[in-house]
Amino acid sequence: MLDETCSTKAPFRKTLEQAARELGVDVDQRQLDMFCSYKQLLIEANRSVNLTSITEGAEIAVKHFADSLTCLRVVDLGNVASIVDVGTGAGFPGLVLKIMNPAARVLLIDSVGKKVDFVREVSASLGLLDVECVQARAEELARLSRYRERFDLAVARGVSRLSPLAEYCLPFVGLGGSFVAMKGPKVAQEMQSGARAVAVLGGGALDTCRLELPFGAGTRVLVSAMKQRSTPCQYPRRPGVPERRPLGEAGASRKSPG
Repeated sequence: MLDETCSTKAPFRKTLEQAARELGVDVDQRQLDMFCSYKQLLIEANRSVNLTSITEGAEIAVKHFADSLTCLRVVDLGNVASIVDVGTGAGFPGLVLKIMNPAARVLLIDSVGKKVDFVREVSASLGLLDVECVQARAEELARLSRYRERFDLAVARGVSRLSPLAEYCLPFVGLGGSFVAMKGPKVAQEMQSGARAVAVLGGGALDTCRLELPFGAGTRVLVSAMKQRSTPCQYPRRPGVPERRPLGEAGASRKSPG
């Protein structure tokens, strides 16, 4: 629940404006209009498709939209021409980042067809161009030449532990691009193995940015790394292997493709 300074009955737009301000992110009126339309589409679709357990406007504003905006604390979207959101769900953060940077090419990936249908509907309804919505496993998609090392930014929110998440995301990132994992405070337990996995996959040192979401909505830890070397051709491994045998953890091999 949000703290008492933000009633769950508060208007979505007002709450999001204030939350963005507290995060130090500039959101203009056009972007706010689009976020409001997006929120309404989410509420309507959620009546028939399980997209989110958060249904009050103010909580949606903070826990989905403002949370997605935290990426701007570690990434300069002005230097990002292409984004891949792995495990996009209802489009967070990928569609929010697209609205903030309309010129970016965006790939939204999810293994659940109904979620992919939803983000495709939102993209069409908002008139967003150059958004590709794909139902697939990241481990398979990242092996295709049209996607492999083609993106400036790979981002994922609440998908998996840091080590397998890096294996899902870093193969999509081109040299000089960035990987951002949106995690909670328990990520501290994943950092050591995550750093080893990132190194194997061509990433540099991990950086962390810890912040509190507005209105007492919880702690967000953004873990990021820059792509310094090409990902070895054996990664990502077959679907399911990154979760069963995470890189950087006991029992995982650096050489075996799985």
